[in-house]
Order: sequence, then C-alpha cells, then structure tokens
Amino acid sequence: MKPKLFIISSLLVFAFFMVACGSQPATPSTETQGDPVEDFASLVDSLQNAGATVETGDPIEQAFFTVKGQIVKVNGADVQVFEYENAEKLESEASQVASDGGSTGTTMVTWVATPHFFKAGRILVLYIGDDQVVLDLLKGALGVQFAGR
Repeated sequence: MKPKLFIISSLLVFAFFMVACGSQPATPSTETQGDPVEDFASLVDSLQNAGATVETGDPIEQAFFTVKGQIVKVNGADVQVFEYENAEKLESEASQVASDGGSTGTTMVTWVATPHFFKAGRILVLYIGDDQVVLDLLKGALGVQFAGR
C-alpha cells in the first residue's frame, strides 16, 4: 500500500508543479522581428516583411513635436511617423510624453481613440486606435510601446 501512496503523491505533486508553471503570465517581448528599425524606410520594410499592407500618406504636424511627420497607412489604419535627425533629439522629445499619453510637455491631449507611442532608432511612432492587428505589427517592428494606454 505504501508504494502506491508514494507514487500517487508523487504524481499529484508533479501535476501541481506542471499546472503552476504553465499558468505563469507571459512577459511581453521587447524584441523586434528581423532587422532593427532605425528610420522611416526600415519601418516600412519591416511592416511589409511582416505581411502588412503599407501605403505612404500625407505629411502631418503635431504641435508637441518639433519635426514634421508622415502618415503611413498600415492595413488601412493611419500611423504617424516622426523621424528625427538623431536618437538624442528623439529621446529628448519622447521623454516629454506622459506614460499614459495624455499629455506631451505642457500640452494636454484629448484623443479620439487610444494613443500608442513607440520609438526605435530615430523614429517616434504614434498610432491612435485599437486595431489589435495593427498594434501587433507595430510591436513586432518597434517593440513595446513606451507610452499610451
């Protein structure tokens, strides 16, 4: 009887251990797919390589950024891309964005949808929306967002 009890107890402990290990929440990856994105052109390449339909849209300006941006339509969704002269200037402006994306410097913003701010190399990317496919494409190209909701 004792060997059976030992085996059953061991199997229960093993099963409990496997369930506990399997229920760990996944840690979001900060790694990107393919070559690192450094600028506008490499972002477009990365998104297209991931299977996205990418079209260049109109120029755009945001009062809280010092550089003009470019709209990129990713699977039909507008994504704003701001390319800086160097990473230091990008970081200087990115540091002004509140963690929830509700303000940039002294400018309070009321968004029409959820803001998502990404950065890589010399580009800052702003996507205002909730399309999970677009978000996954941006995360795959740029890593996790640095600000937004």
